[in-house]
Formats: sequence, C-alpha cells, structure tokens
Amino acid sequence: MEYLLALQRLAFFYPEQAIELIQAAGTASEVYASRQDLCMSLLLPPSLARNILGDWDTALRWASEEMEWCERKKIGIIAYGSDNYPHNLLSCGDAPLALFYRGTAELNSPHIVSVVGTRDATPYGDDMTRSLVSRLRELVPDTLVVSGLAYGIDVTAHKEALRVGADTIGVLAHGLDTIYPAAHRSVARDIISHGGLLTEYPSKTRGERQKFLHRNRIVAGMADCTVVVESKIHGGSLVTARQAGEYGREVYAFPARVGDITSEGCNKLIRDNKARLITSADDLVSLMGWHTTEEAAERRAQGIVPSLFPNLSPEQKAIVDALRDGDLQQNTLATKIQMPIGKVSALLFEMEMEGIVKAFAGGVYHLVTGV
Repeated sequence: MEYLLALQRLAFFYPEQAIELIQAAGTASEVYASRQDLCMSLLLPPSLARNILGDWDTALRWASEEMEWCERKKIGIIAYGSDNYPHNLLSCGDAPLALFYRGTAELNSPHIVSVVGTRDATPYGDDMTRSLVSRLRELVPDTLVVSGLAYGIDVTAHKEALRVGADTIGVLAHGLDTIYPAAHRSVARDIISHGGLLTEYPSKTRGERQKFLHRNRIVAGMADCTVVVESKIHGGSLVTARQAGEYGREVYAFPARVGDITSEGCNKLIRDNKARLITSADDLVSLMGWHTTEEAAERRAQGIVPSLFPNLSPEQKAIVDALRDGDLQQNTLATKIQMPIGKVSALLFEMEMEGIVKAFAGGVYHLVTGV
C-alpha cells in the first residue's frame, strides 16, 4: 500500500497516466522498480516523468506516516482494483489509485444514485430532494445515496437519507481530518454511522475550489445514475452531470418553471438532451429498469428455474457473449456492449430470474455454466 499511496502522490494530477502505469507494470511497487523503462516506453507528460523518476524516498516516508495516521483514526485505505473499491469507478479512466474511507456502508450497492444540485436551494428544491430520497427508500430499499456534503441540495439529500434509514456517502474534497463546511460536522458524524465519508485526498489537505470540481468525478463515476434536482445555469452540479454523461451514466433532472434562476441549469440539461426529465422517484426507478421491492419479491417467489436451452434475445445474447470472457460489473458490461445502463440492469434482472446469470456483491454478474 505504501507504494500505491506514494505513486498517487507523485502522479496526483495525472490520474489517467497513473492507471496506465499500474496497468503496464502490474503493481505500484513494480512501477517503482521499472520506472526508468516505463518513462521511456510510455508517452508521459514531462512533469509527470520527472516526478516518477524523482524522490520516491520522501513519498514513501509520507505514505508510511499517512497509513499510520489512518490506522489510528480507523480510516480505511481502498486500493484501485480491490474488492471493496467502487466497481463503477473502474470504468472511469481518471479514477483515483486510492481512496480514504470512514464508514459502514457497502460502496458497491446494487443501486447507487448521486443526488446533486445548487448550494442555494429553494423550498421547492429541498422538497423535491426529500421526496426523491424517501420514495427511493420505499421502492428500492438498498439504494445508496451519494452526494458531496455541500450546502443546499447535497446536505438535504444526506439528511433525508439518514431520516429514512438509507445509507448515504459523502464524497469530500479534502482530507478526513476536517469537515467542510464546519456547519455540517454533526451530519458528517451521523453519516459515518449510517453510510460513510469518502475522499481521494489525504490528511492535511484543505478544500479549494478546484478540488471540489475535481471530486465531482467521483460523485458521478461511482453511481449508476446522477440526478440534478435544482441547478443554476452555471455550477458544480452541471459539471457533475457532464462527467456522468461522459462516463456513460444516466443523467436525470427535475424541471421547473421558466425563469426560475435556481433551476435554469436543469431546464437547459433537459432542453439539450443532456438529461432525461423526471418528476419523481417512480420515474427514476422505471427509466433505470430497477425492480421495486414488491416486483422483486413476486418474481423471486416464482422461483429461479434455469433453462437448459434459453431462448435469448439479441440483447441477452450480447450480454452472454460479453460474460463468456469473465465476470463483469454491470456498468463495465454496459460500456463493453454499448448499451444504456438502465436497459442492461433490466435485462440482467430477467436473466437472473431465468438462471442464465448469477449476481454477486457489488453488481458483478457471472454467466451460469452451460449456458
């Protein structure tokens, strides 16, 4: 782990290239061992190459101290590609090499929704957020609610998740030795017990504007979909929506009256076909192809009877062909076969009921032998 943290520190502003280095060498320690050859064979930016060829001793000492601090504070360090690393992030080219996590929630819930919006939320925005989160808890109880612990829509989403007993993750733009804004410290404490706080930033890292924008990619990438509840024409939530779209995630937005400044961004996303219009959690669940508690119970009560000769649709055959190469997380699968995640989710549920595939933790699917 020391070498991984050291590499993340040396290549922090180059996450895509950091992943490329890991993929080329196999492990962070091998990056260190073969750094000369890697810098010659890979087309790295000059400043990154200087870092990789530079002072690893200092970086490794820092990494050792950071690991000791995390152990004292009961903070987990999650390595890229490990079982508890957010599987959805693995399909993002700029995912962090390591994440710092304090909490109890499973980061690979079968259903993950990012809820974002303006810091200057109106009563309408707060009401829509509470309605969305509470209804999701009723329809799909294992939904994990992700947001950024900021003022406005973010903290409303967290608070409502806590109120209704849903797990919620706050993605931070600073180290876990502080909470920003300070006014949300009590909410953060509750989140640790009923969800978790997640960040790519080590201790002693203070929040700055660019870091908040940078962390938005994690909010977008670790979720199955992003919902923009209320947003001005310019704002961080639109950046999150854009990143979610670039990652191949579904993006949804609540509409508002023409002329409402706090919702101009949502209306623009809908107008430009960058987000699908929803008015409720029921719309979201339907469009994502998720099955409600009642639907899932009814289907499972019928029993899962594998078919010896399943009659596959073209879409199901594409999934089967992709899974023949090995187990895949559903977002990775959707990217591989170039199919909307909502459609893939619905198909996988049907195929699980027919005994064609088997679901594992974290939304990973396995092709049943003999199909």
